[in-house]
Amino acid sequence: MKYGLVSTAALVAVLSTTAVSAETLRLLTWGGYAPDDVIALFEAETGHTVEVTTSNNEEMIAKLRATNGGGFDLAQPSQDRITSAQEEFGIYKPIDMSRVDAAQFIPSMLTATATNSTFDGGVYGLPHIWGTSGLVVNTAEAGQVADYTDLCDASVAGKVSYRLKRPTLIGFAYAMGLDPFAAYSDQEAYQEILGQVEEALISCKPNVKTYWDGGDEIKNLLRSGEVVASMAWDTGGWQLNADNADITFVAPASGALGWIDTFVLPSRGRADDAAYDWINFVMRPDIAAMITNTAGNFTAAVGGDAGVRADLKARYQASFDQAAIDNIKWYPPVPAGLETIEGATLDRINAAN
Repeated sequence: MKYGLVSTAALVAVLSTTAVSAETLRLLTWGGYAPDDVIALFEAETGHTVEVTTSNNEEMIAKLRATNGGGFDLAQPSQDRITSAQEEFGIYKPIDMSRVDAAQFIPSMLTATATNSTFDGGVYGLPHIWGTSGLVVNTAEAGQVADYTDLCDASVAGKVSYRLKRPTLIGFAYAMGLDPFAAYSDQEAYQEILGQVEEALISCKPNVKTYWDGGDEIKNLLRSGEVVASMAWDTGGWQLNADNADITFVAPASGALGWIDTFVLPSRGRADDAAYDWINFVMRPDIAAMITNTAGNFTAAVGGDAGVRADLKARYQASFDQAAIDNIKWYPPVPAGLETIEGATLDRINAAN
């Protein structure tokens, strides 16, 4: 009976400890990055609960800025939105690498993101999901479109679309033989590049059916045939390809633009244990494949593509041969002040007749 009492007491102690250590993870992320089945598995395995808020880069930074880094325990901005936001607003706290299972990450991506998110000697970001933007083309109607500036060709007049956002400025610059990322550290040089791109995009306006804002909007325009070539994300092109074999994502000749969405810790987050548990959980190969199958983008998890759907793998391989992969232009951190310059350029393009 004595041993029975000891065993019962030990069990109660373990359960009490689990209850105390279980936390609510307030996750600020993108749509599709935290599927319901993944959340259910995580909650069952760890005892933590997860509350998801979906957002985008601009809104993530705005939400964290408004609360001085509070309100959330883990956020997922793109890697080019970390150091500048930290320098300006102090909304993140450094990653404790001793709590991260680094062996689960593709080494090159872990190194690149750690380097690009280092601020004052601390690492502020870890890689999670990556992808590219480039061209989505109806190859039967606009097979000649192979680079961003081809959207301005007379053969597709009135049937192209793109966003008035940074990727359009960057993509056109590269297609024009310029190197905008190399000029990031020199505002005068960057402004000179944007001036040339501005002229090109104003001249291109007669070709534009509409400037799109949301992913559903551009997919519907391509489905209907109102648009035959557009700047857009790889996943959107692959989704359209599932319904129409003529429409697909094309890696531009001057290089697709690559992004990596990260894990960051908000400076006033209060559930670090749950945040680190979530990071290590979703980077497991089996869980990473579940997220890719939902989000449509691949992750930085070692072996994370093993369980990905065969059709998604096939579309990825059709869009990217090794040369196209090697030619991806990865977004570096955005220095403070560049968004203001870009915003003024985009406003002038939008207002031009």
